[in-house]
Amino acid sequence: MQNILSIDVEDYFQVAALAETIHTDEWEKIPTRVENNTLRLLDIFDEYNVKVTHFILGWVAERYPELIKEIHRRGHEVASHGYSHQLIYEQSPEVFKDETFRSKAILEDLCGEEVLGYRAASYSITKKSLWALDILAEVGFTYDSSIFPIVHDRYGIPNAPTQPHLVKTPNGSTILEYPLSTIKAFGQTIPIAGGGYFRLYPYWLSRMIYRRQRRKNESFVFYLHPWEIDPEQPKVEVSWFSKFRHYNNLQHCETRLRKLLNEFKFGTMKEKLESLELINNSNLTPVSY
Repeated sequence: MQNILSIDVEDYFQVAALAETIHTDEWEKIPTRVENNTLRLLDIFDEYNVKVTHFILGWVAERYPELIKEIHRRGHEVASHGYSHQLIYEQSPEVFKDETFRSKAILEDLCGEEVLGYRAASYSITKKSLWALDILAEVGFTYDSSIFPIVHDRYGIPNAPTQPHLVKTPNGSTILEYPLSTIKAFGQTIPIAGGGYFRLYPYWLSRMIYRRQRRKNESFVFYLHPWEIDPEQPKVEVSWFSKFRHYNNLQHCETRLRKLLNEFKFGTMKEKLESLELINNSNLTPVSY
């Protein structure tokens, strides 16, 4: 059973948890760490002979074009994470469309092939920003991986399907959706897709959950950020909750990742969709949120 491993390529100071202190107009003044951290991840993936999907921020791609070429050269999937890592429901459709075209074009110019996949900053395609799916379809993305079928203060569509499916957009177009992974436990929908949850849960619990998925013959989507293997990153003064979200267990993340790669099989999202015969499948019935 092949699972999906995805990396959201952004720097530590670009995350929503730190936005209360660090504003976008300050980004250019801050020493970046994303290149070295991403290269470190690439070396780890080489060590375990695994290929993953990199959802790359256009802002990063513009400043580190050789990094994007290196990701592609090593055989990984290049996908889009938008341009400026802003919450979509706080953007206008016009700004979002402009950034989406721009980021896709940057990545395609660098890797020399079509970019099929998209993931929104902080999974911010919600009920109030479903219009973004129309723009993704218009721009030419084949699939999206932005929907988290959970209740959360910042993202989530709780009633969304939990398995890959075709979505009917508000204007009548369609796009494939590969949602972030969850399980049902104690009558609740629990996120298991990685990132902060992977750092929050003890490793034995994550492994138990993923083994359960394997026994059920169900794959899972796992995501991580380059900054999550960088416990030496500068500390930013933010609220205690944001601090907990961002810094919790950073010192354990790389070790846990290595354990995960040693025990479970991973590949790219494109490969998984192809193996499920979902790409260009005219027999799929679209669902609406």
